[in-house]
Amino acid sequence: MRRFELAREHAVGLYRIVIGFLFACHGVKSVFGLLGAHAAIPVGQWPGWWAAAIQLVCGVLVAVGALTRTAAILGSGSMAYAYFTVHAGNSLWPIENGGEASAMFCWALLLVAFVGPGKLALDRLWARRPAGRESVSA
Repeated sequence: MRRFELAREHAVGLYRIVIGFLFACHGVKSVFGLLGAHAAIPVGQWPGWWAAAIQLVCGVLVAVGALTRTAAILGSGSMAYAYFTVHAGNSLWPIENGGEASAMFCWALLLVAFVGPGKLALDRLWARRPAGRESVSA
């Protein structure tokens, strides 16, 4: 068990990177019409383009570990909204209504928000900067 504890922060960091990358891929697919999309969603179209923009921006932020908790909460909320407005009306179970990805991203990002960024995150670098250093002008 001690080995798992020693690797915990690295595992959390890798988890965050993978979840963020996969979330950003969904945004890239819809915003740019890449990665198997038939076409890009028209800019500004509600709610699809806005959801894709959130996926892209929040996914990148989560993947690199910048503003991680905020981006993860925003991404999680957008996936909860997507699940309940797009999928849940079709049937109760995500496996039946096509909402598995929305449900999984919702909970995965919520976990990132609560657990934090782990290792390999820009948030950690910024937190280590000494505060209060002022430059002296000549």
